[in-house]
Amino acid sequence: MRSTGWHVTEDVEEFLARAGDFLRARPAPHTVALTVSEALRTSGPRAYGPQAPVFGWLERAGEVHGAFFRTPPRRVNITPLTPEDADALAAHLAGAGHPLPGVIAPRDTATAFAEGWRRHTGATPRLHERERLYRLGTLTPPDPLPEGRSRVADEQDRERLMRWHTEFAAAIGSSTPADPGAWADTRIAEGRVTLWETPDGTPVSMAGRTPLVAGQIRVAPVYTPAHLRGRGYAGAVTAEASRAALAAGAAQVLLFTNLANPTSNALYQRIGYRPVMDFAVYDF
Repeated sequence: MRSTGWHVTEDVEEFLARAGDFLRARPAPHTVALTVSEALRTSGPRAYGPQAPVFGWLERAGEVHGAFFRTPPRRVNITPLTPEDADALAAHLAGAGHPLPGVIAPRDTATAFAEGWRRHTGATPRLHERERLYRLGTLTPPDPLPEGRSRVADEQDRERLMRWHTEFAAAIGSSTPADPGAWADTRIAEGRVTLWETPDGTPVSMAGRTPLVAGQIRVAPVYTPAHLRGRGYAGAVTAEASRAALAAGAAQVLLFTNLANPTSNALYQRIGYRPVMDFAVYDF
């Protein structure tokens, strides 16, 4: 019988064998863990970079009560935990010598883990961002829509997708894909990026979506170049990507926003998204 406590592995199959049912039982708060672990399972352990990913789960009496994963050099991503369990995880990872640049988790879990990391390592946590997870209720596309139409990105859009995703990552302070070309190729092949284009055929905004896992799809990333914002393109393309997610069979369509951006939060609520829970991102 497995001992009570945190178990760590670099094997995504072992992680999903132990924690998969736990993650699938609550797909909304576990959306990132579900989509990343599925991508690593299908595309290989280097799908998010050259370093091996790390996974873990908290087990008591044969039941899983929490999980985490990390794809270096990114922050550790943690499922909802009690403050005591978050502190125990910080102690476990610190004691094992795992270097961490930060954490992203539901707000209270992130705060408890960051404080635990400070106590166990001496590092100083800094709040990087507050995020809100939304779930689609009744889709209500913008009315009126901006001029133009939506279409699925194809091979002619490859360079643009690579450039826009790099710009998006820089804008939110996130890591870019290890291979932007592979990132674009996968999404083009699977039809998972929707573009909004003007009547003359010029793409002006994009909205991607994750694969269907455990009944949920997350709309991400949503990006409009800075000089094209304020014209309704983001709302239009997000509504179309959300429609595509529903057509693909999603029971839950999700997305994250930065709470420091009131424009995007108001926009997503207008087209039918409703708050689920808040997350926090800390840097160490």
